[in-house]
Amino acid sequence: MAALPLERDVIKLVIPKHNQENTMSQKLSGKVALVTGGTSGIGLATAKRFVAEGAYVFITGRRQTELDAAVNEIGKNVTGIQGNVSNLADLDRLYATIEQEQGHLDVIFANAGGGEFVPLGSIAEEHFDKTFNTNVKGLLFTVQKALPLMPEGASIVLNASTASIKGTPAFSVYGATKAAVRSFARTWTVDLKDRQIRVNAISPGLIPTPGYNLLGLSEAQLKEFVESQANNIPLGRAGAPDEIAKAVVFLASDDSSYVSGIELFVDGGFTQI
Repeated sequence: MAALPLERDVIKLVIPKHNQENTMSQKLSGKVALVTGGTSGIGLATAKRFVAEGAYVFITGRRQTELDAAVNEIGKNVTGIQGNVSNLADLDRLYATIEQEQGHLDVIFANAGGGEFVPLGSIAEEHFDKTFNTNVKGLLFTVQKALPLMPEGASIVLNASTASIKGTPAFSVYGATKAAVRSFARTWTVDLKDRQIRVNAISPGLIPTPGYNLLGLSEAQLKEFVESQANNIPLGRAGAPDEIAKAVVFLASDDSSYVSGIELFVDGGFTQI
């Protein structure tokens, strides 16, 4: 009969320990983070994950209505700042606000970007400039202008794409921008090594989001594209924005403290098989 009190004592000890582990599980506790293009899709899912992991998050978006809706959906520990990453004055205003409100920035997820299907032979200068201004110029200055606010040991995550290494018909300009993003992760890792700031690229695969509606396809064409791409994925399905967000949290947090300069493919095996 002496075992019964002992078992009750063990239970009493285990419960507080379990609760303590839950309290300490937040991977970004006390961190200040920025997510560009945070109003929908991967950006919004990542902002939600960052907040759930204990971070205070700033998100950007070009349209105030969508930005307000995203801030409302996230619900707490978030500030939305309207702006376009390819506009350097908007970036200056963004970082002035972050400095004033929080004083520093621990994590950047440079997510804003986009593209359209335009085949070689039909590429216009406007299409080229628009895509490179957002995906390359905007991303570069998003990171460069943030550096004075970033402490030693901060983390930068760049949103690349499987298009960085896989050829997709009529997607050459977009693919070229994402190859540039991949190159940035390598070079900036070396540039920032003395400050111990880690730079990594994440390359999502097939992740249907509202951004897919901007690819220049009809609804029927878009459905056909997603289905055809899914057939080539070893896991046999498209991914979800939150599956990318969880991988971004890994790269942003100390869980990846010895990871820098990589391109992490989150694509159901598409680029690896």
